[in-house]
Amino acid sequence: MRTLSNSLLCAVAAAGLWLVDFAPDAPLVPTLVGDAQAVVGRPATPVSAAGVARRTTRRAVYATSASTASAQQQQAAAAQQQQPAAAPASQLPAGTVVTALPSGCQSTTVDGVSLFNCGGVMYRPTFQSNNLVYVVQ
Repeated sequence: MRTLSNSLLCAVAAAGLWLVDFAPDAPLVPTLVGDAQAVVGRPATPVSAAGVARRTTRRAVYATSASTASAQQQQAAAAQQQQPAAAPASQLPAGTVVTALPSGCQSTTVDGVSLFNCGGVMYRPTFQSNNLVYVVQ
């Protein structure tokens, strides 16, 4: 019985010594938690050079694409404002699509179809890619 308790005591003591860590800067002071093993600068750490470079590049790409898209939208809006709304009626062949009607148009209905009469030229309103446009008849 005594040998069993001695063996058990030795096993517990060996396990305890295996779990206890002795700090190198404070000799003979056992601790249960050793030094942290995280190394700043490894690729998986948040403050590593690779992580910082990756985030910086991603943010730069997002900012550039957003500003480029905004600039393109502004250029498209400026170009659309510079174009005349509609050319004179005498210059438009049938089937021409315009984005706006000339001034002085009257709404009429011909054979159940709503049309706009603008100085003798008939325009039929229709949708093209979710935009209202007018087709010369």
